[in-house]
Amino acid sequence: MSLGRVERSPDMARANRPAGAQQDGASFVTPPEPNPAPLRILVVHNRYQVRGGEDAVVEQEVASLRRAGQVVETLFLDNTEIRTAVDRLRTAYEAAYAPRGIAAVLDAVRAFRPDVVHAHNVFPRISPGMHAAVGATGTATVQTLHNFRVTCANGILMRDARPCEDCIGGSPYNAVRHACYRGSRLGSLAVARMIDTHRRAGTWLRDVDRFIALTDFARARFVAAGLPESRIRIKPNGLADPGPVPEGPRAGILYVGRLGPEKGILPLVEAARLTRARVTVIGDGPLVDHVRDVPNLTYLGPRDRAGVRAAMAAAEAVVVPSLCYEGLPMVIAEAFSVGTPVVVSRIGALPDLVVAGETGLHATPGDPAALAQAFDRIVLRPDATRAMGRVARLVYEREWTEDSVTARALPIYREAIAARARHSHGDTP
Repeated sequence: MSLGRVERSPDMARANRPAGAQQDGASFVTPPEPNPAPLRILVVHNRYQVRGGEDAVVEQEVASLRRAGQVVETLFLDNTEIRTAVDRLRTAYEAAYAPRGIAAVLDAVRAFRPDVVHAHNVFPRISPGMHAAVGATGTATVQTLHNFRVTCANGILMRDARPCEDCIGGSPYNAVRHACYRGSRLGSLAVARMIDTHRRAGTWLRDVDRFIALTDFARARFVAAGLPESRIRIKPNGLADPGPVPEGPRAGILYVGRLGPEKGILPLVEAARLTRARVTVIGDGPLVDHVRDVPNLTYLGPRDRAGVRAAMAAAEAVVVPSLCYEGLPMVIAEAFSVGTPVVVSRIGALPDLVVAGETGLHATPGDPAALAQAFDRIVLRPDATRAMGRVARLVYEREWTEDSVTARALPIYREAIAARARHSHGDTP
């Protein structure tokens, strides 16, 4: 079986590498330069079988870095060739140290000669083992932690419709007993073995120069799971500015996303029966039948990016009723960018991302009555709702534009480069 589709951009043949970062006292942060040379960044990502928010975020980040003048190469693997039972068995067996994926990464490093390799999703075709292999070449690595898969097989710290942290301090093989990964014990075994292998090998303690967590809440969970606090930086995902906030009337509450139980779809359906606000749903997933033919709920099915943006701009509020620990739902950034406040469950990072009464409202997770009450408040207090939308747009401009996010990413890359240079001379990264 071949490796699968591997995409490389045209810059792969360009191999002139700029000088690495220099040590700056105890901080080892690249010193500011009047006109710093562009960084050469190799972005590595294993795409998901069903395209999701993380895939879109990676593509957006690559485009943003290029627009900022950095030299960016991509290595994208996907799972399109994992079709048969034999394919799945082989992939599961290789997941802990995926030799073919790591070989592809090293080929790209040799061809492109990056200053830093930035990894996003590495399961199952690449594996965390790429960090040691890349580090051995003297090249720095950065790992964005989009989810909790470094310690949790299903990546969302959730089981039986409630948050679960059993594997943070315990054995990752708990996941096999509960079939946490897609309801499959074989799949759960593959992920648990990968987690256990790299926990025991010290991959996260030794081989990654810098981590990127999306929120302070996520950072705290990763530290509890044993990742080195001193190397974790906070950087949200960015979003291209859609332009001025559209004018015109707004109506109703909008949900956009996967229709899965962890997203709080069932409480949302019940809330639609209780509220006077009209609820609209965009998306697809296993609970799609639950949002059809529901009183006071309009199901629009999937929509393209332009359709989602238009729907957000026409809504009085967007809702994120999740029951799980979300990473950083881009639906919040998207809503804020068009001046729409957001109603969120009071769980995980969500109440930090949306400030109650300023950029949206909070509701008790899994409580339809609390959701309905928040929806009613949105539609019955239009002046307050519009004011929250204006603040939401200001927060987007400060926190989530391409320029602001790229400005936070580049120092992290330079820290990683300096740490790897120091490590190559025998010091601790």
